[in-house]
Amino acid sequence: MNNPSQQAVIYIGLNDSETGVQKFVSEKYLSVLKNVCRSYRIAFSVQMINGGYFHEDGRYTEENTLMLSLLNVSEQTVTEIAKDLCAFFHQESVMVTFSPVSVIFIQEAL
Repeated sequence: MNNPSQQAVIYIGLNDSETGVQKFVSEKYLSVLKNVCRSYRIAFSVQMINGGYFHEDGRYTEENTLMLSLLNVSEQTVTEIAKDLCAFFHQESVMVTFSPVSVIFIQEAL
């Protein structure tokens, strides 16, 4: 029935860490992300979202963010992917969350 799995989600902001603005169109970042996932040979889902946060010094920032979802990928591999994306996208940091999920596949023929 239910298959216990672990989901990792990596949130990668698109504003450059030094300039505070997005340097490229979102589709370019999405293309890089897809190439990274392909090179690791992992299945993934990705969404473009918009979010806001406060810096430690109190400044507020809003930015486009890629939300990369991975199922049953080792924590070590998730960390490697997160580090790659952080460097490629010139980020100060990226956020990673882990949570248990139940996965089922539904198949139906007409």
